[in-house]
Amino acid sequence: MAKDNNIKKIFDLKLLRRVFTFTKPYKGGLYLSVILTLVLAGIAPLRPYLIQLSVDKYIYHNMLQGLIYITVIQLGILIVDSLLRFWFMYTINWLGQTVVNDIRKKVFKKVLNQDIAYYDKTPIGTLTTRTINDIEAVNSIFGQGVISIIADVLTIIAIIVVMMITDWKLALVCLTTFPAIIFATYIFKESVNKSFQRVRNAVSNLNAFVQEHITGMYIVQAFAAEKREQDKFNEINKEHRAANVKAIFAYSVFFPVVEIIATIAIALLVWWGAVRMMDFETSPGVIIAFVMYLNLLFRPLRMLADKFNVLQMGMVAAERVFVVLDSEEHLKNNGTYKPEKIDGQVAFNNVHFAYKKDVPVLKGISFNLDKGKTMAVVGHTGAGKTSIINLLNRLYEIGEGSIKVDGKDIKEYDIHALREHIGIVLQDVFLFSGTVYENITLRNKDISLDEVKRVTKMLGMHEHIMKLPGDYDFNVMERGNTLSQGQRQLISFARALLYNPSILILDEATSSVDSESEQLIQHAIDTMIKGRTSIVIAHRLSTIRMADDIIVMDKGQIIEQGNHDQLIEKQGEYYKLYTAVEKQKREAV
Repeated sequence: MAKDNNIKKIFDLKLLRRVFTFTKPYKGGLYLSVILTLVLAGIAPLRPYLIQLSVDKYIYHNMLQGLIYITVIQLGILIVDSLLRFWFMYTINWLGQTVVNDIRKKVFKKVLNQDIAYYDKTPIGTLTTRTINDIEAVNSIFGQGVISIIADVLTIIAIIVVMMITDWKLALVCLTTFPAIIFATYIFKESVNKSFQRVRNAVSNLNAFVQEHITGMYIVQAFAAEKREQDKFNEINKEHRAANVKAIFAYSVFFPVVEIIATIAIALLVWWGAVRMMDFETSPGVIIAFVMYLNLLFRPLRMLADKFNVLQMGMVAAERVFVVLDSEEHLKNNGTYKPEKIDGQVAFNNVHFAYKKDVPVLKGISFNLDKGKTMAVVGHTGAGKTSIINLLNRLYEIGEGSIKVDGKDIKEYDIHALREHIGIVLQDVFLFSGTVYENITLRNKDISLDEVKRVTKMLGMHEHIMKLPGDYDFNVMERGNTLSQGQRQLISFARALLYNPSILILDEATSSVDSESEQLIQHAIDTMIKGRTSIVIAHRLSTIRMADDIIVMDKGQIIEQGNHDQLIEKQGEYYKLYTAVEKQKREAV
């Protein structure tokens, strides 16, 4: 990932061109903003020039009729300038927001299709910053960035040219303060840019910290760690404040300095202009016009440094966003096989896998699971049980060996088609904010409420849902916090069964529910696995004993395999697990 302290991206023309490729569908708006930029730069010197003309030609010679005409013209130019400026500001900001909308959709699509391993090492808060804050900062490249800066520079050039044409000696005297303001602007730009970079890094850290701790609030409170975590948050927040205060200080110094320099320029204008007027080398109208020219000149100069900083931050944000877009950490969906139905025969052949290089998790796993049969996978924590189902569903790519479904390597399947035939129920059920109905269907509008009810009745959970306030329209809130563990688990069963999968995976589906819920869930499990190829990872023997085949894993290898009676007869590792559980049950009674 690119380093966050790279503050020179304003000069990265390649990056800038890439940002502007997103404007291709909106070329009309881009061309219009360029045209308006040129027109507004040309209009800027007109009003001071007309004031000069009014004073020197009409007021000085007491020509009232001409003064009225030129005043009307000035009023017309003012109205046209205001309308064009409104049109310009609306166009560049519309263009920016439209591009941001497109980029955000593309980034979120990329996030949805990332390899699960990507999320193992990327903080959620960081991704949130990339998807929301950083993309919004890209808008500044348009609204306050390139086009706006070009408009200001063209305006400055146009005013200086008119000043030089009008009275080049007076113009040179007025512009003697330019080196000072350019130097002040450079110092301000560099200072604020570093502060803004610190602010953005602090915002990213705050997002990651808050996201993580809100998600893990139960652990924080259960272990009475509020004080320690508050201190850590205060430390990050203090860095955020310090960065903002430094930027505020730079602004507080810069703008008064610009005012002083502008005042000096006007003082030089008055002094030199008075001298030239007494020598009849210039006119009162020119002096008045030059005062207006200087005001028009210093106004964009005040904001130019700030706009350059905003542009730089937009470029840095764009680079971060493109890092997400350019990430290759996703499984290549090169398969084309899309069967309408699969039998569900599963075969692992010498499968090796590691989440981290040189830290193997699975070491040569091989087994066959026939259509409609149930296999239980048991073993201690860290034995590699969950890794098996992650690989079958192609959430991760295997290192060596092959996994086949119906005799065809899963790499030959279209990923989405393969996953449509696999239903998964996990121990840690994740529910989204929304209704029970939306969580069961995952917002698939093609699935009717009647279909959902058919499945819930089959699982024996319909009556329980009807007791909820609002039944299927009951809002489960974020992560399903308004439901019990058993209720959340049942919803996940309905979610898996609704798509009528050929292969069913149950990962510790009954390990954290009460005995009353377990009876209902056990009924649901019996209903779900009937006639389906099933892989069950469980600790509870009531779930394991019904399996046609059991594999016992230890340190990434299969150390025993057979049905319940066969493994008990061997009196090996499974026998030890079985007798330990039985002993616990007797002691509990």
